Order: sequence, then structure tokens, then C-alpha cells
Amino acid sequence: MHTWHWQTWEEMSYLTCSLLEAWPHGFFTQHFWPRSPEELTIVLHPDASGYRLKQVHGNTVLTPSEIATQLLSTEDEVDQEDNCVLASADGLVSEQPLQALWVASADCTPVLIADEKTLQVAAVHAGWRGTAAKIVPQAIARLQAQGSKIEDLRIAMGPAIAGEVYQVSIQVAAQIGMTIIPHDDENAIVEALHKLPNSPLFPDPNPGKVRLDVRRINFLQMEKLGISPEQIAIAPYCTYQNPEHFFSYRREKQKKVQWSGIVSR
Repeated sequence: MHTWHWQTWEEMSYLTCSLLEAWPHGFFTQHFWPRSPEELTIVLHPDASGYRLKQVHGNTVLTPSEIATQLLSTEDEVDQEDNCVLASADGLVSEQPLQALWVASADCTPVLIADEKTLQVAAVHAGWRGTAAKIVPQAIARLQAQGSKIEDLRIAMGPAIAGEVYQVSIQVAAQIGMTIIPHDDENAIVEALHKLPNSPLFPDPNPGKVRLDVRRINFLQMEKLGISPEQIAIAPYCTYQNPEHFFSYRREKQKKVQWSGIVSR
């Protein structure tokens, strides 16, 4: 089993995973809010350069050099909160050593990926929409294009809303389930998901609703790519059920986030 450890920096806690211990990384708690990823990069590695995105719940994955190219085009918006211009995407893949990649989440799944051989890394923001659009397989494909082999990847999924408290419509469950069970009929997809061992779906008392474990769907997508369960770790924390550590958009309806980051070697 992969172990998760609480680390402390200036009396604030963040999580690390034994699977990624060879890389500076962390799943930060709400106590670091509103520090920027630039400030948090120092916690992980004082010499690393930080990169982050304007997250849009899609499946675009960029490298730092592609961010630079995208920012030369004029379409990108200025981030209101800290007045910086950000490229729009939901995944980052490193190209050089000492690149700190950051994603923000407040119920969505932060996914950190590292390659034992190339030492490159990826950081992915996987909400239900990004998961339905297979953002994690997309990030893995980008790593493979840079020479990664499936068996060398190590993947940690951080704190996110747990399936038993995440109510969605049958339509959403079917849309995300189609990535595992290709079928035209929504009800057939949902029925098939219910029958899976360790199903990503839980019953919900309301008609037309189910509860959905997004991290489990991401796990199943990776399994389809040939990634073994030993290569994947899932944090035993739910953002919604742990108000002392994490913001939850569902719980508080506030636009606050926690950051997760990893540094390439």
C-alpha cells in the first residue's frame, strides 16, 4: 500500500504520497490560501520555476514552452484575482528539470504524475468534465510522446470529493461512464457501471440521480491504458467531508482553492 504523509511548513500542513517521494511534491491544504503557486514553489524547491493555468474544465494539456507560445496570442484573459495573464488548459507536462507544475482544486481531483526513468512530471485538474473528456489519458499520451513508458509512471490522486457524497444526474454519470463503457444508451451505461467490481457509482435517494466517484473513474481509465493498480495512489481524504483541511466548492460555494504541485527532476 502507498502511504500518505502530513508534512509541515511554517505550521501549515500539506500532504505527500510515498509513491512520489523521489519528486518534490505536495497536495496543499486550505491553510495555504491565498498564497500563490509562485510562493508555494519555494516550499517544494527553491530553484524551481512555477507554472500554472487558467483552468477551464477541458482536456487540453500544455508544456511550459507551449504556455509561452499561447500567451503570445492575444486571446488569453487576465486572471482577475492576481492580474496575471494565464494560458487556458487543465493539464501541464514538464519538459526540463526543475519545472514546478501546479493545479488548483476545491472538489475536483488533482492528479500528479511522475516518470521514474525520464524524471519528467505532469499535473492535471480532473473534474467530472475533464474526466469525461479523458484529460488524464491525454496527459499520459503527452508524456509518452516525450519518451515515457506506461510501466514507469507513478500517479497520485489527491484529496477530492468522495463518491458517497457527490450527487450527479444520470446524464453526467453516463457521460463520464462512456469513457469506460462505450454505449449509446445512458441507462445501459449507468447499469453497467453499477455492476462493476468496486463500482464508481453509489445509489442516491432522488430519482434521476446517482453518486459518482470521479477518482475511481480516472483509475479505471488508467487501468484501460495498461497502468497497474500498484502504480496509482488515491488520497484517503474527501474535500467535502474534511472542512478542517480542505475547501469544498459544494460545501461552501466559495471560489477558493487548494493547490497541488510537483517538480521535475
